[in-house]
Amino acid sequence: MGAKKNFVLDTNVILHDYKCIENFQENDIYLPIVVLEELDKFKKGSDQINYNAREFVRELDLLTSNDLFLKGASLGPGKGTLYIVTGDKYQEKIALSFPEKTPDHRILSSTLFIAEKNPKVRTILVTKDVNLRMKGRSLGIEVEDYITDKVVNVDIFERAQEVYENVDPDLIDKIYATPEGVNADLLDFKVTLEPNDCFILRSVRNSVLARYNPYTEKIKKVDKTPSYGIVPRNAEQSFALEILNDPNIKLVALTGKAGTGKTLLALASALKQADMFKQILLARPIVALANKDLGFLPGDEKQKIAPYMQPLFDNLNVIKTQLTPGSPDIRRIDDLQKNNQLVIEALAFIRGRSLSETFCIIDEAQNLTPHEVKTIITRAGEGTRMVFTGDIQQIDSPYLDAQSNGLAYMVDKMKGQELFAHINLIKGERSELSELASNLL
Repeated sequence: MGAKKNFVLDTNVILHDYKCIENFQENDIYLPIVVLEELDKFKKGSDQINYNAREFVRELDLLTSNDLFLKGASLGPGKGTLYIVTGDKYQEKIALSFPEKTPDHRILSSTLFIAEKNPKVRTILVTKDVNLRMKGRSLGIEVEDYITDKVVNVDIFERAQEVYENVDPDLIDKIYATPEGVNADLLDFKVTLEPNDCFILRSVRNSVLARYNPYTEKIKKVDKTPSYGIVPRNAEQSFALEILNDPNIKLVALTGKAGTGKTLLALASALKQADMFKQILLARPIVALANKDLGFLPGDEKQKIAPYMQPLFDNLNVIKTQLTPGSPDIRRIDDLQKNNQLVIEALAFIRGRSLSETFCIIDEAQNLTPHEVKTIITRAGEGTRMVFTGDIQQIDSPYLDAQSNGLAYMVDKMKGQELFAHINLIKGERSELSELASNLL
């Protein structure tokens, strides 16, 4: 156990994880009063950050007493003390660089005040705002990102599934000849296979796409099976459909850059299995661009979100174009939409619902926090499957990155579970131009 430290929390840390004060061990936590002022502005609304603001204030209320403002409040055995910083003077050092007393600058001032008041204790400002961290460093203030839910190993999102060379060709022949698969211990791997791992086995004369099934403990061949008119174009897409079409896998993560077919494959698989579910639900978080929220858009709530949902409708149209005009499959899609069995909507609209017997596809999941992903998954009722798709290199939220987003966090925490599978798609199949732009620009 190292020397005790003082941590000053920025508002965005609390909005990211309302239980954050439980994660600082024996160290003391300081909340500048401006943080409470900012939280008050976020209390109303249906988004996750609004929920987090309300929950944190409720947790704070349980600790509230005069001691919280005078002597601080203990956070429990083995934990530090929580203080609210009030009445601190705007520091001259801050005023010289940042004369405007914005909330961020007031937080910097409070951090400097606490550091000078406790010269023998390290004082660290914790913020998810990169710009505020830069400002803090420029003033000699020690700063950190909130790293409790950060994922260390993100290189798995940069490579495709494994290829194992020099496999016994007779064994590959046996895999082809045995539809139920062969015992995993027949393959002399130097690595331990994770549940639902997909890989390519190669010998000097043959090769096979394969998957390890944790329920049977066998290695089975993966076929390039079409789903609702969508034919897999490469090994990764074949692996994705194999996983998506297995009802034993309740949680799937599909990652990869734009144009690799993540959402399209998930939707095609869902339509193929439509009879097994009461509803197919496609949802995505709304991350407004250019600092404009939905209030800037015309129309009612449904009309406001329509532009954000259009990519999901585009994927549905791609599937329709692969089918014969007037075919039963196209009529089936139209009927599913008319009967509200195929629903496309904003993620905010499903919060608070219990999802039973639903094939749920969450698109652009890299824009969710770890807590948001947990909240969504815990909504899954009996008979529900959930698919999260996204590209961790295309994050629109200012306070998330490749290591701290909910999609990467879910993959990291769920790895090794029998009802979970992750497929990373590398090769773009949208068009030659799209692939070139994705790689070069």
